Amino acid sequence: MGLEDWMLAAAERGNPSTGIDARRPDGAAWSRGNTVRPLVHGRSYFAALLDAVRAQRRGDLLLFTDWRGDPDEPLDGADSVGEALCRAAERGVVVKGLVWRSHLDQFQFSERENRHLGEEIEAAGGECLLDMRVRPGGSHHQKFVVLRHPGRPECDVAFVGGIDLCHSRRDDARHFGDPHAQPMSAAYGRRPPWHDLQLAVRGPAVGDIEAVFRERWQDPSPLSRSLAGRIRQAVDRQDTVADPLPPQLPDPAPVAGGQHAVQLLRTYPALRHGYPFAPRGERSVARGYRKALARARSLIYLEDQYLWSAPVVAGFAAALAREPGLRMIAVVPLLPDQEGRLTGPMNLLGRIEALRLLRGAGGERFAVYGVENHAGTPVYVHAKVCVIDDVWAAVGSDNINRRSWTHDSELSCVVLDSAPDPREPLDPAGLGDRARVFARDLRLTLGREHLDLGGAGSGGGPDVGGGDEAAKVLCDPAAAFRAFADSAAALDAWHAAGRTGPRPPGRLRRYGDPRLSRTATLLSTPLQRLIADPDGRPRAMRRAGEF
Repeated sequence: MGLEDWMLAAAERGNPSTGIDARRPDGAAWSRGNTVRPLVHGRSYFAALLDAVRAQRRGDLLLFTDWRGDPDEPLDGADSVGEALCRAAERGVVVKGLVWRSHLDQFQFSERENRHLGEEIEAAGGECLLDMRVRPGGSHHQKFVVLRHPGRPECDVAFVGGIDLCHSRRDDARHFGDPHAQPMSAAYGRRPPWHDLQLAVRGPAVGDIEAVFRERWQDPSPLSRSLAGRIRQAVDRQDTVADPLPPQLPDPAPVAGGQHAVQLLRTYPALRHGYPFAPRGERSVARGYRKALARARSLIYLEDQYLWSAPVVAGFAAALAREPGLRMIAVVPLLPDQEGRLTGPMNLLGRIEALRLLRGAGGERFAVYGVENHAGTPVYVHAKVCVIDDVWAAVGSDNINRRSWTHDSELSCVVLDSAPDPREPLDPAGLGDRARVFARDLRLTLGREHLDLGGAGSGGGPDVGGGDEAAKVLCDPAAAFRAFADSAAALDAWHAAGRTGPRPPGRLRRYGDPRLSRTATLLSTPLQRLIADPDGRPRAMRRAGEF
């Protein structure tokens, strides 16, 4: 398997102004010798993050970005987000954060929470800037934490994925929900069950992730691009000047036995006065997906919060139309997170057009499901993960929609494992790449949870044994596709029969294509294009249909 067949070369990123691909003497646009561990669900991630933060000492470095931060969100039974970060700053850890400034609270975003987290950290001796350097209606959506340790590089770690340091995220595979919940559609209940994923990365890739933070931190432009925002900053006496960071340490050495190559994919929008590190934006998330999809032959496994927009799913549809043996499984939320008269139809419109395109291309080889817990409450799928042919795996903050691929800031990790997986089928795509341990184990771990096949525990990471009968079934793409369909059909039938008798195992429900009236479609279309799923590409690129 050649990494260049799956990953973007530096020239393919489409952003020559970034330094992210110029960090290695060999010119590779990815790093080797890493170990990457999936942390499935917020409870697993928060526990690992808290352990790493507690181990930091004076002079260590903690860098984080987030879409929303709630200081009172528990990381475990004792420490909250705010307490853990503040205690680190108080004992001399250099704590620096970039959190999206957000819109006004009456729009149910995060202005008050993010400001409060920043104030707590600054009072403890750290620095947390509220960053509104985005397009109108846009956000900084990256969610990562970097921990560096001068003199102890073996302790260096970064966490990257889709989990915010905020309410509703601390759930596990049982999906009882987070007691500290944020308001959602009533169908999700008072404690909305939440399905999510983060990666723990060790090795040279930690330096790449830190470089992403430094590019944003060192941007000299004002933290708000609007006059009203700058006035609010002045009235609130916010810190608007980024203090210098310590010089970046050498990248951690390759981990002994580390077999994971890692490439960072990003989205930054095109702005009138652009980012110095991306003056015309960056759309390497979109480019990375499209390159990998061109190689898909056997199975695309996707978990995504949205799965919107025909131009974005076009690469998936093209792969399905091109390859008669290719199947695709998508796992999405059963219902939108908000149920307003405008927000509900606005959310469904993009899903409708995406599913129409994918079903037209794949027919019965395309299947989409939602998830419920054992009490029958829908589980909100917030994960952003894709596995192609058990070779290429991507986990990040980016969703499959136009907003994530063009308009907001995003960060995703692509992981390719150098170790072939010994389980049959050895080469499901038939291209000689062979299935890889990381990608296959990630897919099987998620599949076992959804199918109630046991062994997933609280969702701490891959645990599928080579001799396990369930693993033998799920390793085969066609058998896995049938297993998902059979499980969902059994649970759907049990519900249709009035939920009498024992509940069938599994959590999957077949996702029924939503419908909107002609009036709702006409009213929602401009709002969907402008608000829910805007386009952040330069106009010439939009016209050409390029990313």
